[in-house]
Amino acid sequence: MNFEHILYEKKDYIARVTLNHPDRLNALCPDISNELSKAIAEVNHDDEVKVVIFKAAGRAFCAGADLTQVGFVYGWKEPKPGEKSRKPSIRARLHFDKLTFFDQCQELLLCQKITIAQAHGYLLGAGLNLFMNCDLIIASEDCKFGHVEERLGLAGATITPMMILRCGFTKAMELCITGKMIDAKEALEAGLVNRVYPPDKLQEEVNDLAKGLAKYPKDGIALGKVSRHLVYDMMGITKGLTHSYVMHTLQTNITFEPDEFNFFKERRDQGVKDAAHGKHDFYKELDK
Repeated sequence: MNFEHILYEKKDYIARVTLNHPDRLNALCPDISNELSKAIAEVNHDDEVKVVIFKAAGRAFCAGADLTQVGFVYGWKEPKPGEKSRKPSIRARLHFDKLTFFDQCQELLLCQKITIAQAHGYLLGAGLNLFMNCDLIIASEDCKFGHVEERLGLAGATITPMMILRCGFTKAMELCITGKMIDAKEALEAGLVNRVYPPDKLQEEVNDLAKGLAKYPKDGIALGKVSRHLVYDMMGITKGLTHSYVMHTLQTNITFEPDEFNFFKERRDQGVKDAAHGKHDFYKELDK
């Protein structure tokens, strides 16, 4: 299978899926998401794959959603100052959000092979939400984690059963309400990731882990995955994916008062970079 936005390779029962938009820090967009889904389907049907490593080219694993496309993926047209723009329909928003926050997350969560997220640089927002559904998350010491897209106006709406199970209710609440970033050491202490290694050792350590896991019998891996599926159902993790996409759609319909932080206004007036990472007091106060 040929891909344009990811790299796919397979050797010795291990598949490696590499996000390949380094110029945009591998921010998630429909093109990448569509190819990720195809890659997951590919490994599910390939008996010569036992383990899948998800990684990325460039200086970050995934910087979250592509903020240049936020809103526009629904078909929204950004108004000029003083203009009004018709909001996308609920149908259009539910359709896109289901594909992004339910279908793809479920595909990864229920992938029939052992899945490893190899995180470096940044794993943020929609990327963190997605790759938390891997069986294991192995990070480099330089990696930063956070639900930074909460600061678009979600204020905690992205919290999920998986997030709570990985790092506990208290830490999940803090990360999801503030959108602050934490380093790999804090992520390890919180239980958000499984292991942390120096950047120059990350690839080697992940490869060694994958080679060890690939010695399991194919049927044993299949049974392990279906066992986890049953447990996820019993614990409500799979139901939590429904909550995620519905809440995201509801959030995109909020209104902003003049004194409230409005990412869309900031993006229009300042550009994406300053709107998302600027010197607004809103960010300073949440990062304390």
